[in-house]
Amino acid sequence: IRCGIHTGPVVASVVGWLNPRYCLFGDTVNTAARMESSSEAGRVLMSEASALLLQNTAPGLLVVPREPILIKGKGRLRTFWVVGYAAPSAMHPPQPSPRRTLSCEQAEAPLLREDTISPR
Repeated sequence: IRCGIHTGPVVASVVGWLNPRYCLFGDTVNTAARMESSSEAGRVLMSEASALLLQNTAPGLLVVPREPILIKGKGRLRTFWVVGYAAPSAMHPPQPSPRRTLSCEQAEAPLLREDTISPR
């Protein structure tokens, strides 16, 4: 089994009437397919965009650079192999994203005020 990963926007839709299927479309899907076809058996190959994303969200995941490869329609891309996990002591938890906190009064306030609802 080979695996390829790329990160980016996609469009999703159900296609077909008699035998409907959920499908993904877009350049991201095509690039992931190219990563898979350029990978080796038993290995996971990912694009630079995916490696950067995983560096922030899964810091314990070890990735090593592979030589840039020629991807049809894209040119030379930097790619990375997934090789395993770091020792737990080497892992650093991801930084939490800033979240908006509400005061008790804001949380209990109604979402719609009666004076903003128009009659039919």
